Amino acid sequence: MDPAPANGEPAPPPPAPPPGRCHFWLPNKRRHCANSPLPSTQYCGNHPPESASASRRRVPCPVDPSHTVFEDNLEAHVGKCPFRKHADALAAQPYYSKGINSGGGGGAVTSAAKRASVHKLSEQEFWGLVAKIRSAHASAAVQMRESHVAPDACDKWMKGQVDRTVPYQEKHVVQQVSIVGNMETFGLLPRGDTATRDAAAENAPAVVEFGAGRGYLTQMLADCYGIKNIFLVERRSYKLKADRSLRQNEGVMLERLRIDIEDLNLPGVQALIGSQYLAIGKHLCGPATDMTIMCCLHEQHNYAEEKGHDKCRLRGLALATCCHHLCQWKHYANKAFLSGLGIAEEEFHAMTWFSSWAVDGDHSSQDSLEAEDSSSEVRDREAKTPDLEFTGIEGIIRGMPGEERNALGFMCKDIIDSGRLLWLRSNGLDADLVSYVPSNISPENHLLIAKCRS
Repeated sequence: MDPAPANGEPAPPPPAPPPGRCHFWLPNKRRHCANSPLPSTQYCGNHPPESASASRRRVPCPVDPSHTVFEDNLEAHVGKCPFRKHADALAAQPYYSKGINSGGGGGAVTSAAKRASVHKLSEQEFWGLVAKIRSAHASAAVQMRESHVAPDACDKWMKGQVDRTVPYQEKHVVQQVSIVGNMETFGLLPRGDTATRDAAAENAPAVVEFGAGRGYLTQMLADCYGIKNIFLVERRSYKLKADRSLRQNEGVMLERLRIDIEDLNLPGVQALIGSQYLAIGKHLCGPATDMTIMCCLHEQHNYAEEKGHDKCRLRGLALATCCHHLCQWKHYANKAFLSGLGIAEEEFHAMTWFSSWAVDGDHSSQDSLEAEDSSSEVRDREAKTPDLEFTGIEGIIRGMPGEERNALGFMCKDIIDSGRLLWLRSNGLDADLVSYVPSNISPENHLLIAKCRS
């Protein structure tokens, strides 16, 4: 059920479930569970009534942690888990290497744990951490320039003169066009008229899109720059993918790799061997950015050391970062940069928690830890909250002006991405960090762009 509004009024009851659907209400998605109920109950196997499950604990499935099972059923479930076949097939692939891009040991820290850690601080420790973040930003954060680019090659997309069999939103087109335009400006894609680009397409590098989702960013590259050799890396399955449209494009070779970036060993992708490639990604959430640059730079170092002609080789990358609140110390690429600023692991995780303030303006309540699609509801409820007395860190956070929290959130995001930029430069790439769209299009508007020097 939805949590009660902060003003004390009871939450409205959920609507009746559609016929043949589980009666369990999913508050974040504002709908009932889509599964069918079991014959003897109104609920599916994943959502038994509280009376039936109160004494049983659910744990993540070791085959695929995206779903949970009852602990006492774990052994039986593992043997018949529907994800088992995919997991076994993936483990046999030459490009699978468990944790190769993880960046180190240690476990993941949840948002709830980050929040609890911040709330354990004393008032003096809290303000000391805020002062440290402001000092680190002033001394070490890279000054980002605006680079909102719309190249002529993407005119038909900007004017909506494209096949709409694949749905897209206008704001996403603006973002994709600017990513592509910055790649052209930075020298990763050919400039000039259509004839020039067509000629360059004959020797165009492959494109590997990390966190590809439905693959719309790559579709724009194929439509506008004639990219023919495409690899889409995504751990989830999607409907309404661009794959069908891309495969209808004459001469396009497309391979979709359903794998976590953490486990991807690029030299093991047979169809990529002997090719140069561009690494791209739009909204690579949290540690996915770090794992992507680790993935590409592992391979780049191997190429430089071995000088093998049969190796794939990075030409450049363009990665739009986002969801810094999900970042993890264990994955972060440039821990040395943070250590040099006196920022330890717990302080880094506090920074990542603060970074949400840049996007939603308030990360002070448990409600704001919920899914992004409920953030507007949270803000609406909190706008109606009467003046109540809060103590400790909760009181301090709620007492901070929204503009101050917002600015601190952006400082944290800037510091995290500056470390990534400096790591790329220290590894021999020409790199830049730009704001690629206005904040009214998306507040998640940082773009890491880099190219190899030789």
